[in-house]
Amino acid sequence: MNKNENKWYASWFDSPFYHILYKDRDHTEAETFMSNLTDYLNIPEHGKILDLACGKGRHAVYLNSIGYDVVGADLSENSINYAKQFENDSLHFKVHNMCQPFGETFDAVFNLFTSFGYFENKSDNLATIKAIKANLNDFGFGVIDFMNTEYIIENLVPENTKTVEGIDFLQKRRVENGYIIKDISFTFKGDDYQFQERVKAFSLADFEALFEQAGVYLLDVFGDYKLSKFHKKTSERLIMIFK
Repeated sequence: MNKNENKWYASWFDSPFYHILYKDRDHTEAETFMSNLTDYLNIPEHGKILDLACGKGRHAVYLNSIGYDVVGADLSENSINYAKQFENDSLHFKVHNMCQPFGETFDAVFNLFTSFGYFENKSDNLATIKAIKANLNDFGFGVIDFMNTEYIIENLVPENTKTVEGIDFLQKRRVENGYIIKDISFTFKGDDYQFQERVKAFSLADFEALFEQAGVYLLDVFGDYKLSKFHKKTSERLIMIFK
């Protein structure tokens, strides 16, 4: 039995259907964000970046292409095996649990596109921030790019169907016990599938409390990928820079 079987993100992110459902994510927007972020942080030329929860490595590959020495780390073996095809002297991928320190230090550690708040065990959230702190060198910055939960909850679409590659994904969304939950169901080749995404509805204040416990300092908060000022009611993202 897979030790991660009871953790929704281990099976869903490892499934080919996850990548089909989200395949139309905006590459240009993501690359603009990476360029804006590395410029803003003034990461040194050939600086070392850890992309934590890197998935199939798209952002790590782009960061490497603009001149950085990048390590992509993810819990999903399938995703890392896929990403390894892009490896070179300054780009590496490794299966790694982000609750634990990586074992080396970086100029920046990025946790992007809402890759936080999955854990059932509350202590894992704090452990991840402590691990990011341990992964930073003396001049390094941590970045967590999360959704702005207040905005998301206010604008939640309870139900819709998205058709990708001939598969009709029925998506149902709700807020329950402090989690934003999305149930995804579809039929493929005569078989019915059901997956669930559960993300803790952390607010900025929740993160501030975690940062204080972890002994890191919040330096800046942005509300979108252009690094505009954060507004609780209208910003789609909650992007936090800390050290």
